[in-house]
Amino acid sequence: MRGLRSLEVWKLGVVNYIDALKLQEKLALDRKLHRRRDTLLSLQHPPTYTVGKRQTVHNLLIPQSELETIGAELHYTQRGGDITFHGPRQAILYPILSLREIGLGARSFVEKIESTMIELAAMYGVKACPGQSGETGVWVGERKIGAIGVRISGGITSHGMAFNIDPDLSYFRHIVPCGIADKEVTSLKRETDVVLPEGEIVQEQLVSCFARIFGYDNLIWKEDASVYFDKETE
Repeated sequence: MRGLRSLEVWKLGVVNYIDALKLQEKLALDRKLHRRRDTLLSLQHPPTYTVGKRQTVHNLLIPQSELETIGAELHYTQRGGDITFHGPRQAILYPILSLREIGLGARSFVEKIESTMIELAAMYGVKACPGQSGETGVWVGERKIGAIGVRISGGITSHGMAFNIDPDLSYFRHIVPCGIADKEVTSLKRETDVVLPEGEIVQEQLVSCFARIFGYDNLIWKEDASVYFDKETE
């Protein structure tokens, strides 16, 4: 019989993308060196476009010089996946986990991330499913509701998932989302007939879905994780 599995959850609020990236790198190293337990960062970003390690910046449809005029930033990353958008009212989870310790391979890890977002959508009567061949993320029909872009190094995960609660979808018009042309992006608010609670509550529900699907019995919430964030990124 396995022992109690604990997950530390950091609630960070709205965090600049670069700051969150530095924090992930520090926590991933600590996890690799067994200095900390599995950790989940729960946050949102200001308007930000990110490009994966394939650097498919050609899927940005406006000149980079115009990004400032729409209040957005562009960052290059080492995650998998293509270009995507992050912004307010989009729930982002970055798991810093040891795949070896939880007994998962890369494919199973991604499938469980998909299941996390599918389960949350189902709570609001929305039928979501994984993408077809060549389509990453989670979809409602032909409309994408959740993006996935992960990095695995030395068996430790970082980056993760972005689930659209009620973001400003107009930002997606400036990119080919995840490199897939002629597909729409949608949100939970657009798809459900249910009146949504506050975004923070939906984001906590996403965390709970994640914990259940990944088999964590004990959640250790860091309610004021900004204190830890400042300390870890000094």
